[in-house]
Amino acid sequence: MRVQLFATLREGRGKEAEVPWREGIDGVTVLKALDLEPEDVKIFLINGVHSDPDAVLNDDDVLSLFPAVGGG
Repeated sequence: MRVQLFATLREGRGKEAEVPWREGIDGVTVLKALDLEPEDVKIFLINGVHSDPDAVLNDDDVLSLFPAVGGG
């Protein structure tokens, strides 16, 4: 399964990562595989659609992860 990472989530990981898919895998499991905590990810998209980290993923899904955006 392809995972796109954005902004600070790329540090030490690159722009994209591949995570092996298995039946019943959810977003939280993918985050753990990438050494990310759920609170580190503020926007969680499956195939471009906002979703929750506990959503079950399909093998052809593209997961896009964004951190909180800061600024002022």
